[in-house]
Amino acid sequence: MMRNYHGIIFAYHSHPELRELAAARTAASLPFCGRYRLIDFPLSSLRNAGILNVGVIMQRDYQSLLDHISSGKAWDMSRKSGGLRMLPPFGLPEYHTGDYNGTVEALNAVSTYIQSIEEDWVILLLGNLCANIDLQAAIRQHERSGAEATAICTDHTPVGEHHRLIPGQDGLVERLSLYREGDGEGYASLEGYIFRKDKLLEIMDRCRSENLFLFHRNALNLFLADGGRMAIYVHSGYANAIKTAEQYYQVSMDMLLPENRRQIFPPDRPVRTKTHEEVSTYYGEEAVARNSLIADNCILEGEVENCILFSGTRIEAGAKLRNCIIMRGCTVGRGAELDCVIADKYSDFASGVRLTGNPKLPVVVPKGSKI
Repeated sequence: MMRNYHGIIFAYHSHPELRELAAARTAASLPFCGRYRLIDFPLSSLRNAGILNVGVIMQRDYQSLLDHISSGKAWDMSRKSGGLRMLPPFGLPEYHTGDYNGTVEALNAVSTYIQSIEEDWVILLLGNLCANIDLQAAIRQHERSGAEATAICTDHTPVGEHHRLIPGQDGLVERLSLYREGDGEGYASLEGYIFRKDKLLEIMDRCRSENLFLFHRNALNLFLADGGRMAIYVHSGYANAIKTAEQYYQVSMDMLLPENRRQIFPPDRPVRTKTHEEVSTYYGEEAVARNSLIADNCILEGEVENCILFSGTRIEAGAKLRNCIIMRGCTVGRGAELDCVIADKYSDFASGVRLTGNPKLPVVVPKGSKI
């Protein structure tokens, strides 16, 4: 167990660009890859590194997150002392209205919790990041560097907008390039950081006194301008944050490639999740499944190709699905044809329905819809 490190996961983002997928949940609680939620990845990364004291920052629409995480038992974080803590705003009225203006404001909303942390170091992670990060390796490199902070970056260009960190000749972060798309100088940030607790609190206090809210534009730039030393740890596996419906679709489809699955689900760093006791999936005599991920407790009598089916899904005879994500409890009727569709939980498609999107603009069907 890494006794001198404490994890904090940002799970308050709703991201309006997720459209109907975030109508009643945060991005961190999005169902993913047939049986997981996005928050399983940062929780598992911390657990695999032996970090069992973790706070999850929430604000609104977190009921599904609470239902999924519960006491944290699935990640061995259900403990009498320490363990997993769910962190709504701590009784501060200014943080209960609207959305947080930025990550620094979210941290200040739970500042009393951060002050109470006994560990000297805090690891900050996004709750909506699809990545299996070797935090033990990151911590080893961080401790060798002697820096006050370490940024967790990736060696490839993520989908969508991101920040880039440019190192100097000494290998430490020299400057930031914010809100970039595509390739550029330095390394793309995964918005994960290791910080000395006292230094993090110092930055939070300064930002609050100066009415600053943003972590990268404000807090990190202040830290670097004051001579702060930040090392870089480069994660070499698959990694993408999910902030839009299109990104959710693309990252989900990426999981159909075996190489991506090997990087996300390595046997030495398992991804843990809330378990469900499910029966095996039933495949009818005419069922066809090509290059698809199909969970337990499905009934498949039709045809699916390049699809992800969550448990409790029923695809009736004659139905044809291509490039679709069908969440728990959905039913697709006889003869229906779906292409590039994301169907949220418990949606039903009548017999003969035809619905077509495209990879750049998938059709998103809200939870509980009847079509």
